[in-house]
Amino acid sequence: MKRISALLILIFVPLVVLLGCGKKESPAPQAAASGSGSAPAPEPKPGGELNLFGWSEYVPQEILDGFTKETGIKVNYETYASNEEMLSKLLAGGTKYDLIQPSEYAIEALVKQKKLQPLDQARIPNLKNIAPAFRNQPHDPELKYTVPWMGTTVGIVVNTEKVKEPIKGFKDVFQPKHKGRIVALNDNREMATWVMVTMGMNANDVTPENLAKIKPTLAEWIKLVKVFDSDSPKTAMLNGDVDIGVVWSGEAALLYQEDKNKFQFVLPIEGTHKAIDSLAIPDNAENKIGAEMFMNYILRPEVSKIISDKFPYTNPNSEARKLLTPEQLANPASYPPIAGMETFHDIGKVAADIDKLVTDLKASQ
Repeated sequence: MKRISALLILIFVPLVVLLGCGKKESPAPQAAASGSGSAPAPEPKPGGELNLFGWSEYVPQEILDGFTKETGIKVNYETYASNEEMLSKLLAGGTKYDLIQPSEYAIEALVKQKKLQPLDQARIPNLKNIAPAFRNQPHDPELKYTVPWMGTTVGIVVNTEKVKEPIKGFKDVFQPKHKGRIVALNDNREMATWVMVTMGMNANDVTPENLAKIKPTLAEWIKLVKVFDSDSPKTAMLNGDVDIGVVWSGEAALLYQEDKNKFQFVLPIEGTHKAIDSLAIPDNAENKIGAEMFMNYILRPEVSKIISDKFPYTNPNSEARKLLTPEQLANPASYPPIAGMETFHDIGKVAADIDKLVTDLKASQ
């Protein structure tokens, strides 16, 4: 779940890097991840492979094994730690992926550059299970290119055994008295926008002028952080290395599950944004039909529930939520009030400005 600068590659790398080869599709499969009401597709050829490029700590092995057992399609799962890493490798063209797992602003950029294949929604009847709050989103309003995987936001986790004063927002976290006690996401755009919202700016209003305004504060905040970690920021909290975390809500949810009396979840009073990670099919995918089978499979309520059990982010599947326990649904980090929050948008060339600013500030510490 993480985010910025390699989006520039989408603008400057020649399209031929990604789009040069013709597509080969496996024979059309029957919708193994069944849903009613759609005409059956031709029988799939047994076996085959599906190359999935997704976030680390996000796809349960049980789901991959279950899909392979049912369809005969082997899933090769490769992971990345940021949208930028994914985009860079995708555009380099060394490996062809059938499925990727981009966040909303990366989807927006990929759609603009015609790097994603439109979905055949007839092969994904379980799309009907997607909750209204995850439809009509700016990056893909008609779910023409993507299937939502999970939603998240950025929140604050406080070890209340160590931190006694109230923490209500980013300004409370990034205080000199907390130096060396903070874990923060290793995400340049995220951290820059935390400063922006504390200064009354919109998180998507990223301009050179606004970056200049936030630079002094951002430099001070960076000095206070002990650990930058987007993969598993909960680990530093669990180990007692830090007492405060600015983390993905799913990571916060796992800490809350560990000890809800010790680990308090806080939505920043200054405001935060929501993120939606989705499955999408690159334009040069070789197994589009298998990819759509996988999409439909993970939208089964009982399969989608497995994702929530392992990685308790906000599940976009309204039918899967009916299978969750009251305790899961009551986890404040899993189901924060994200309905009115904005998502990040593609900011084009200025993404490189954020990356350079934060990278230079970290290097100067």
